[in-house]
Amino acid sequence: MSTLVNAASRDALAATELQLLQATDGAGAAEITGLADELFGVAALLGRESTLRRALADASTEPRSREELAKQLLAGKLGARALPVVVEAVRSRWSSAKDLVGGLERLARIALLVQAERAGRLDAVEDELFRLGRIIGAELELERLLADPAAATDGKTALVDELLGGKVEPVTQALVRQLVAHPRGGHVSEGLEELAELSAKRRERSVAHVRSAIELSEQQQQRLAATLQRIYSRPIAVHLEVDPAVGGGLLIKVGDEIIDGTTTGRLQSLRRDLAD
Repeated sequence: MSTLVNAASRDALAATELQLLQATDGAGAAEITGLADELFGVAALLGRESTLRRALADASTEPRSREELAKQLLAGKLGARALPVVVEAVRSRWSSAKDLVGGLERLARIALLVQAERAGRLDAVEDELFRLGRIIGAELELERLLADPAAATDGKTALVDELLGGKVEPVTQALVRQLVAHPRGGHVSEGLEELAELSAKRRERSVAHVRSAIELSEQQQQRLAATLQRIYSRPIAVHLEVDPAVGGGLLIKVGDEIIDGTTTGRLQSLRRDLAD
C-alpha cells in the first residue's frame, strides 16, 4: 500500500471518494463487494498496462478525453456502480499515474470498510487487521511468502483463505486477500497497519500505537483512550502491542509524536542528561 502525499492526488482521491459513497448508497453487501472487486480489477489492469495507465492519468489532456477513453474501454465490462467511480477518478488530476492506481485500490478498500461500517462490524475489522499485522510481522517466513511478488497470486490468496476462513470478518478476509494479491512492495504487516488506520479514519479517529511490557485490561485501554482524547481533542483508537523490552510504563506514538513513559526511555533520557 502507498500513502498519497501530493496535494493534487489527495484532492483527486477526495473527489472520487464522494462518487464512491454515492455509488454505495442503497447497495447491499454483495453489491458493495462486487463494486470493490471491480475497482481492484481496474487497478490491477492499469498496474499491468503502462501505456493505458499513463493515458488515463495524463494531466496534459482534457478530462473529457480521459473520460471518453475510460468509457470506451470499460463500458459494458463494469457494473453501473463501478463505472462512474472510475470515470470520476480518470477525470480528476493525479500527480502521477502510480497515484491513480493507488487511489483506485484505496477506494476499493474504502468500499469494503463502508460495508463493514453499515453492518456494525467496523470495530471488529479494525481490531482484526491490527492484530493480524502484529502476528504476520512476527512470523518472518510467512511475511516473506505473502509479500513475494514472484509467488503465484492464487497460492497466496489460497493460503490467506486457509488461515483466516471462518475465523475473521468477511471484510477482513477480503482486504487481506487483496493486499497479498497486490502488495505494491513493502511488508504485508505494514499494509495491514495502514488498513487498520484507514478503518479508524472511517470513524474519524486517530490511532495511538501503544507498547507496554504487560497486557492492559479493556478498562485500562478505555481509560488510556479517554486520556489521549483529552490531550489531542479528538477520538483516539488504542492499538496495543505487548513488548517486554520496554520494561515498565508505556510507549505511545500518535502520528509523528511519541510519548515515552517507559523505564527504558527514562533511562535513555537520564544517560543523555548525564552525558551533556
